[in-house]
Amino acid sequence: MVGKPRARKRDTLMTVSFDTAPDVYKHWRLSVDGEIATLTLAVDENGGLVPGYELKMNSYDLGVDIELHDALQRIRFEHPEVKVVVVTSALDRMFCAGANIKMLASSAHSWKVNFCKFTNETRNGMEDSPGLTFIAALNGTAAGGGYELALACDQIVLIDDNSSTVSLPEVPLLGVLPGTGGLTRVVDKRGVRRDLADVFATTAEGVRGERAVRWRLVDAVAKARDFDAEVARRAADAAARSTRPGSGATGITLTPLRREIEGDVIRYPHVRVELDRSAGTATLVVAGPESVPADVHAEGDRAWLLATTRELDDAILRLRTNELDLGTWLLKTEGDPALVAAYDEFLLTHRDDWLVNETIGFYRRTLKRLDTTSRSLFALIEPGSCFVGSLAEIAFAADRQFMLTGQFEDDEDPKPPAVVRLDAFNTGLLPMSNGKSRLQTRFLGSADELAAVEKALDRDLLAADADALGLVTAAPDDLDWDDEIRLVVEERASFSPDALTGMEANLRFAGAETAETKVFGRLTAWQNWIFQRPNAAGPEGALRRYGTGQRAAYDRKRV
Repeated sequence: MVGKPRARKRDTLMTVSFDTAPDVYKHWRLSVDGEIATLTLAVDENGGLVPGYELKMNSYDLGVDIELHDALQRIRFEHPEVKVVVVTSALDRMFCAGANIKMLASSAHSWKVNFCKFTNETRNGMEDSPGLTFIAALNGTAAGGGYELALACDQIVLIDDNSSTVSLPEVPLLGVLPGTGGLTRVVDKRGVRRDLADVFATTAEGVRGERAVRWRLVDAVAKARDFDAEVARRAADAAARSTRPGSGATGITLTPLRREIEGDVIRYPHVRVELDRSAGTATLVVAGPESVPADVHAEGDRAWLLATTRELDDAILRLRTNELDLGTWLLKTEGDPALVAAYDEFLLTHRDDWLVNETIGFYRRTLKRLDTTSRSLFALIEPGSCFVGSLAEIAFAADRQFMLTGQFEDDEDPKPPAVVRLDAFNTGLLPMSNGKSRLQTRFLGSADELAAVEKALDRDLLAADADALGLVTAAPDDLDWDDEIRLVVEERASFSPDALTGMEANLRFAGAETAETKVFGRLTAWQNWIFQRPNAAGPEGALRRYGTGQRAAYDRKRV
């Protein structure tokens, strides 16, 4: 079904669909003129996910970002001729006022954090779009999340009209932090001096004009009469340097996902999700390819890896937004390992093809979404599975990997023992947010172990081999398998979900921080905590009193 995301019960769990398309957008307009695409933010004030707040001044809720995520996918796959994306506003003197404050103040904490995480991932996806240049054409004020959207772009041009500013007013006005990477991008990406960033982040009215340029908050300012020409000039220069294929390429259409929901089972053509509410688990099963294509362009959005990635991405989003009580995800695959290896080889051979390249990029971002999901992830490597190359990355994204030694004795249709096989997809083609491959992250403390694993590329590894190389956590046999999995699931369910979220986020991104891991780390820890504190969310807190004319009453103790 394509249409407006659905929701129920604003103050409790909201059932959300991430299905949409340009012809039903409420908040964005996508236009394409040759090499230049323009995304115009024109938020429908009455088009929020649920009643109770108005999206004034181009403020946004999750529905606005769902459309932005979809628009970016359309540009990548349906418009390969596009080399530059200009992000601007349909409003006069207002680019975007950021996340809607009434929505934030009235939403459950889990909703706020999931909202911020999805928004972060969408912004990060803009930065992880090789060949595309994003230009923020700020034809008005960009505040809070609005400026954070601009920060995700490669260039920022601000109109010089003596009133339009850029600002991050969350600290002085709301008692919280910029939730989508604002503080990190200001200093790490734009190189704003630390003391100036301090002044900027505590100045509610923001900064405008040449001062914004001097402080590196924007790249340029232009008077109203020159604004469009300056943006057009920058877009033309960026297009000339782009590696995107341009007018000679023909895009593919992203058709609506095929999804069936029957009780506690969600079925797509290549992904199946089984919910066990009593155990608190969701089992995600990814099916391998049935053949190797002669031409992915002819198959369009039905090509195996692209179709599978779309389905897996949707399943992850639906589960983590709508199924908060299912804290443990069991990750499985099923199919022919040899076919996965052959499909990987086809993709690696045709990496210069724009569609293959975009598909790999989409899969890379979806695996990152799995990495940053606040759930315990256990990979179950069983007979009949196909954790090979690209699909093996799903196992290495998990917190633990369990691989059956041998076969299931009572299986009426016995399958060959499970194998793991590594290829070039595991050695750096699909990096995590820390800039390292999952194998590099796994063996961060031992170069010798990593070297041994890399020597085992393109070999079928049985459970004993995988265990010896450190690729799996445990390799029980048939007698112990069910009990081991049951006990680890029950143990996980006995722990504090909050403690697990913090623990997993710390352990998954080993090594030196990057801007991306800093963004997610601060969202997981500080923003998560600050959004809960009475100074922000209490009855006299800044979020509750914003817009009432009353000042927030703060507990002044530093803790």
